[in-house]
Amino acid sequence: MTHVLVTGASGFVGSYFTSHYATQYTIHPFSFRTGTVTPELCTGINAIVHLSALVHQMGGASKEQYEQINIQQTMKLAHAAKDAGVKHFIFMSTVKVYGEETDTPYTEDSACTPLDDYGKSKLAAEQKLQALENEDFIVSIIRTPIVYGAGVKANMKSLIALTNKMPLLPFGKIKNSRSMVSNGNLCHLIATLINKQTSGVFLASDDEPLSTSQLIQLIAKELDTTMVLIRIPLFAMIVRLFKPMLYQRLYKSLEVDNSTTKEILSLENPLTIAQGVQQMIHGEES
Repeated sequence: MTHVLVTGASGFVGSYFTSHYATQYTIHPFSFRTGTVTPELCTGINAIVHLSALVHQMGGASKEQYEQINIQQTMKLAHAAKDAGVKHFIFMSTVKVYGEETDTPYTEDSACTPLDDYGKSKLAAEQKLQALENEDFIVSIIRTPIVYGAGVKANMKSLIALTNKMPLLPFGKIKNSRSMVSNGNLCHLIATLINKQTSGVFLASDDEPLSTSQLIQLIAKELDTTMVLIRIPLFAMIVRLFKPMLYQRLYKSLEVDNSTTKEILSLENPLTIAQGVQQMIHGEES
């Protein structure tokens, strides 16, 4: 059986992967908080799934913090893995390496011009990993938009709570287009890469993007609550003025086109976006 070392195994994506793929792989969880990176750590490991990271902090984090965790920590593990003869290194990156919201869908080959320290640190780690790659050390990079599923935190959790409490919201007729990826579809991509040992840059995404209005309606349906969405232009202007980052996420587009990833890997997502939202609200018992 393939031995897979998973960093960040207790996190949002890591816990899903370890619980759903424990019968397919021998999974070795690793935490940078409690463990030490040594060549012995990687002995006997066939593939590493590196999920541990300092993710984008709404409250802010220093450039040095992003670099220490997302670049230096990553490269320490990668060097140890290569020295120990690990064949495959899978790195979880982000669409933030491309930049911010845009009306043009990002592809695997889109130019990378990250605007914040988080995106810059992830891109730098990608480039350093690719410089290590050779025929004996394969590197796969996964760039993700927002990841959602049961137990989701941050903005998505707040949106679910708001939808559950308010029968009327001022988010009607928003015409943006935002890609997301469910935990189930993302972890299926990870497993596909492990099995096929394919190097390169890959995009994770559900099969279709949603507008903010469509997402709220899907959430309301699964919550079995009546939702009326109205359009208030003045509200959008106020949000844009006082909460520009929130405005970007609610009203602007960020779409990815991962057709190349699907073609290269012969990949089909196991979950539709409706099924993904259903599992996010109810869990998998629904």
